Amino acid sequence: MQVGTIAVARSLSIPERCAPLVEVAGLRKTYAAGKATVAALRDISLTIGDGEFVAVVGPSGCGKSTLLRIIAGISPASGGHVRVGGEDPLRGRLPIGMVFQTPVLLPWRSILANVLLPIEIAGGDRRAALERARELLGMVGLYGFEEKRPYQLSGGMEQRAALCRALITDPVLLLADEPFGALDALTRERLNLELQTVWMATRKTVIFVTHSIVEAVFLADRVLVMRARPGTIERDIPVPLARPRELAVQDTAEFGRCTREIRRALELASTRGEA
Repeated sequence: MQVGTIAVARSLSIPERCAPLVEVAGLRKTYAAGKATVAALRDISLTIGDGEFVAVVGPSGCGKSTLLRIIAGISPASGGHVRVGGEDPLRGRLPIGMVFQTPVLLPWRSILANVLLPIEIAGGDRRAALERARELLGMVGLYGFEEKRPYQLSGGMEQRAALCRALITDPVLLLADEPFGALDALTRERLNLELQTVWMATRKTVIFVTHSIVEAVFLADRVLVMRARPGTIERDIPVPLARPRELAVQDTAEFGRCTREIRRALELASTRGEA
């Protein structure tokens, strides 16, 4: 199989646990609410190996997005520590890409110019990044749309462009905060397939937040189940499905077993949340 100019193997199996790229230990996050203090995250500890695809599921308000922002270095922790590649992400020395719930593309810039924006902000060589940007757009099916404006694209196409923008700096880590949640079911399935293809081509480490159990199992090597009030990791569930995964894998007994295990973990987590 050929994607852009990057060859992709047809028989990737579940990766072995690699040396940790992401290390989180005893992480806490609290917010002031008047005279009171609200605990958003408590005692979060996890490791993610280089090249792993990890999904995070949990009820609304359990701190999934907060966890991503801390790992990205956007928000400070209240306690514990986070290391990405052995460094504190708040120092901002390692490139980390992030895809948000909405594309957040600049409407006055072309799709190609939006993808190149992180290079410009970092003071990089825009001309040298052009080939990489065009290659990424081709990988997600946006070849020929480089000079279009965001309003000329569908929501799914905009999210593809946002994914390319997150990857343009060749990040060590890709964070995705429920990027396909607002899309219709068919578009979401198509983007899941495309994201898998991009991941297999680049083997970036990915942390992917979603409310969809099916999406989590289809994409991930492991699924972290969170519970709320305050947010903690309830379960770390492996997904023993070979890659590449076609949509038909969702009809298999093993896929069904994984989704049932995650659903049970979520139900159990909901009974343990603190008021």
